[in-house]
Amino acid sequence: MSLGVEIFDLPARHFRVFWGASGDLWQSLWDRLLDITGDDPLRLWIFGTLVYTMALYWTIGSIYTLFDVTNQPAFLRRYKVQPGTNEPVDGNSLRRVIRQVLFNQFFTGLPLLFGMYHAITPQTPQMIRQLPTFTAVLWQLAVCIVIEELGFYYSHRLLHHGRIYKFIHKQHHEWTAPIAITAMYSHPLENLVSNLLPIGVGVWASGCHISVAWLWFTLAISNTLHVHSGYHLPLLPSPEQHDYHHLKFNQCFGVLGVLDWLHGTNSMFMSSKQAERDYIMTKLTPVREVHPDKDGFGKKSK
Repeated sequence: MSLGVEIFDLPARHFRVFWGASGDLWQSLWDRLLDITGDDPLRLWIFGTLVYTMALYWTIGSIYTLFDVTNQPAFLRRYKVQPGTNEPVDGNSLRRVIRQVLFNQFFTGLPLLFGMYHAITPQTPQMIRQLPTFTAVLWQLAVCIVIEELGFYYSHRLLHHGRIYKFIHKQHHEWTAPIAITAMYSHPLENLVSNLLPIGVGVWASGCHISVAWLWFTLAISNTLHVHSGYHLPLLPSPEQHDYHHLKFNQCFGVLGVLDWLHGTNSMFMSSKQAERDYIMTKLTPVREVHPDKDGFGKKSK
């Protein structure tokens, strides 16, 4: 083997060693978890997923809600997307949101999990025990992301149709300045069709391992909580597009923005001050201070 080939092969060998060691670590941790929970597929896919996703939703959501209720720590108000809103959040409105979200999680989320379990390719305890390869994780997540973008964008636009909007989607848009836990504050039919199915169909289509499904649910749930939070915080996903959707109503229907660009449903947003702020912050200076308003935040669309 020539010296040049050896030089180029060295990083590859190091990566294989690193990935092998990392894979062994994750497999060991996964085995320990299953030793505690058991490896029964039905129990893990349905009840394990429900407990995990609800715990994730309410852990992140409760942190944001604490900010909204107490207005503390005070410095976080500099990161508000719409300053002066929900400072503090109305208690009656908050209780209504909590009741509706819990209803949706139990009475639409749980039935969907039963349906998804019976629709996916059966996975034995032995299959669940063995974690997938890094390559499998990547392509399965990619399938889930693409399907969610398609499913959420078109179902979301449908819910804005004039003939059905007031019956279903209007409930979610009671919040023109959303807070994190309003992510699942919606009519149960909307929660099923527009919130849950676009996320779940990718799991079914890719036939992914339950660990990949949980990883995907983690990404999807944490992202929707962040973009509904009303705060644009460092190192977290930008909420500017979806917050603008709540403010203006007829812009930014998607998750990634690709279909909004394709269909021209982000034209107002792209010419707005909020578009200049639409990036992941890597510094502590709030984006509203980097890109200040000239004529105020803007008025609500009618």
